[in-house]
Amino acid sequence: MSALRSRSVGVLRWISIGLFVVLVAVVVWQVFARQVLSAPSAWSTTVSQYLLIWLVLFSVAMVFGERGHVAVDFFARMLPRAGQRITNVLVALSVLAFAALGLVWGGLRGLSISWHQAIPGLPVTVGQMYLALPIAGVIIAVFALDDLVRAARGGDMLAGDDAQQAATISAAETEEADGMAAGGSAPGGTAPGDAPTGDAPTGGTAPGDAPPDDTSTDGKGA
Repeated sequence: MSALRSRSVGVLRWISIGLFVVLVAVVVWQVFARQVLSAPSAWSTTVSQYLLIWLVLFSVAMVFGERGHVAVDFFARMLPRAGQRITNVLVALSVLAFAALGLVWGGLRGLSISWHQAIPGLPVTVGQMYLALPIAGVIIAVFALDDLVRAARGGDMLAGDDAQQAATISAAETEEADGMAAGGSAPGGTAPGDAPTGDAPTGGTAPGDAPPDDTSTDGKGA
């Protein structure tokens, strides 16, 4: 994943988190106002509905950008390299066409129809809420165009290879760290920082001990 694409995915992730937090706060206020204050809010239901739409669209763009979407690539991986390249190009073209026609063009048509349609209790219009469609469509189209270029060059685009590669690197680093930790304390060896053990030979004299008396046991002096 390129640096620009990675930063874009990071921005989309924070936007999705912010939308989710606001959505939860609005729903909590709605329940509190209805059940505790006995005064249902007139705007919370509508706001939560549009927040959910924005959250879904930006989250879809984020997941597509990091290639984390669900993909059934069992049969595609059975194809030869040339067949996989053709499949990747066709998939990228399909996503690009959907984003350009369904989200961008369709979203702009919806904007033109409902731009001045007011939403009761809110200072925005329905068309302004539909801005999420073309915005998310443009983002997904840019990601799909990047995928198309990569697929045309022969890059592997199947089943989130970037995520798999990152997981593989992380697992390798974990195994390497575990191996280094295990090698530092081998069984029967000396742990780092421990003083070596110096056992005195059997029958010998330990350092600092007085030498044994050579006097005969029969009581006679030399």
